[in-house]
Amino acid sequence: MADRKAKSKTVRSIATAANKKFPPLREVTPKTKLEIRSTPAGQMNLHPLDTFEYEYPGSPIEIDFTSTEFTAICPFSDFPDFATLRIRYTPHRRCIELKSLKLYINSFRDVKIFHEHVVNKILEDFVAACDPLEFHIEGDFNLRGNIKTVIRASYYREPSKKSPARIARN
Repeated sequence: MADRKAKSKTVRSIATAANKKFPPLREVTPKTKLEIRSTPAGQMNLHPLDTFEYEYPGSPIEIDFTSTEFTAICPFSDFPDFATLRIRYTPHRRCIELKSLKLYINSFRDVKIFHEHVVNKILEDFVAACDPLEFHIEGDFNLRGNIKTVIRASYYREPSKKSPARIARN
């Protein structure tokens, strides 16, 4: 009788796992054949970054943000990855609104994404939202499997091309 109940529970748990929706298979690692199931960009459902006008263009300032509770999901293990994000930027004409940044960062909690991709995704979205003069991000991920990961990326806005200098002619 106990065996019948155990088998019944096993069948239910397998059926439940089969009904769980997995992200599409993106890749299988060549050596160990691990499946990579990261969330496609179009399905991340990240909160939009909102901005406001910087009233002092031409007066550069640096703005620093630190988020100590960043969480995303490992595409291999489905375990959460925790990190401290450090962001530093110099606004051009727009600044990032803090509440939208908080909601944006928190919206990664259900996203399956690699550490390296998190940093690049945030860089891309931040630059697209406010076109800063400079942007730097560091993802300091918690120790996992005896390995500490710190990832850094930077962006520098190209100077605007002004009309060529006039040459005085005599």
